[in-house]
Amino acid sequence: MGGEAPVLFEERSLPGGKLLGVAVLNVPSTLNSLSLEMIDLLRPALDGWATNAQVAAVLIKGAGGRAFCAGGDIQALYHAMVANHSAGEVVNTYPFEFFEREYRLDYALHTYPKPVIVLGHGVVMGGGLGILSAASHRVLTERSRVAIPEITIGLFPDAGTTWLLKNMPEHLAVFAGMTGSHLGAADAMLCGVGTHVVSSAELDALESAIGQLSLTGDRAADDAAINRCIDGYPAPELSAPELAQIPESLTVATPLVETVAALKELAGASDWIDRGLGALAAGCPASIGVVHEQIRRTRGDMRLNDAFRMEMVVATHCATNPDFAEGVRALLIDKDNTPTWRYPSIDALPDAYVQSHFTPPWDENPLADL
Repeated sequence: MGGEAPVLFEERSLPGGKLLGVAVLNVPSTLNSLSLEMIDLLRPALDGWATNAQVAAVLIKGAGGRAFCAGGDIQALYHAMVANHSAGEVVNTYPFEFFEREYRLDYALHTYPKPVIVLGHGVVMGGGLGILSAASHRVLTERSRVAIPEITIGLFPDAGTTWLLKNMPEHLAVFAGMTGSHLGAADAMLCGVGTHVVSSAELDALESAIGQLSLTGDRAADDAAINRCIDGYPAPELSAPELAQIPESLTVATPLVETVAALKELAGASDWIDRGLGALAAGCPASIGVVHEQIRRTRGDMRLNDAFRMEMVVATHCATNPDFAEGVRALLIDKDNTPTWRYPSIDALPDAYVQSHFTPPWDENPLADL
């Protein structure tokens, strides 16, 4: 593919005769934000590599050095939602197509039959976190900036982040999900986002070394070989994780207002915590309520496919209700940073409205076949 394509693909020969499939997210001007076009390029390539006996592993990275992937193509979603809201009916199906196809891509990565290595360097948010968290080998650097910031725009942690939140210690899931705090590599490792940390200066050398592995197609042996290779590159010195300050008593077992009150009691513990609490105070109350309920539902026996089906339900409501479009308008379109949320505060937020986000709006979930 040409250098201007939004995703670049390559098959690199490995010493033992196998191939390494490489995909590069190639829109650095948008921090490699994931568009529907990019999703539709990635999925068939990944499906082809999954069934190609010559391909032993897949590596995914972002172009430009600043970001792996900063999220989804929010502006395209915004314009489609505004058209639908203005018409009072669905006249543009882009949001629903985007979510369904993005979630199918992420599910395919979670269940991929071969090792998937993601170089999560720089900004990793939203759709980028969905791809990273689905990989078997998740490499971070000292310049990784991971976040689950959806409360700031009236959305919710999606693209498989439900599964990530399920597998985090509950108190960390609550703080990361309900404040949208930016996580450095140390915090991301504590949360289980990454499997390895490598110095950013060593990324090119690491990628070259992976391309010199004699992979065989035996999954367990190849996973072990890749792990040994990555472990051969020393981790940079990182500061202590900020999340270590979060008390284990923080829970979604309490009602939303009590969980938010417990979060606010952390004020003054550090500048980092205070920034997160500032985002919580400015965030969309409905989104905060949805995240609280989302995490609560993950505490049970939820399967991966059920997590994606739940996300499809919630995302459909978010695209239909007003807060998501309003949050994008205020933060990214008009940039006035003064969103008018449907409910102005947590105290004014009806629980019934939060619960309605989890009620399927159709007879059959579009992801029923997962």
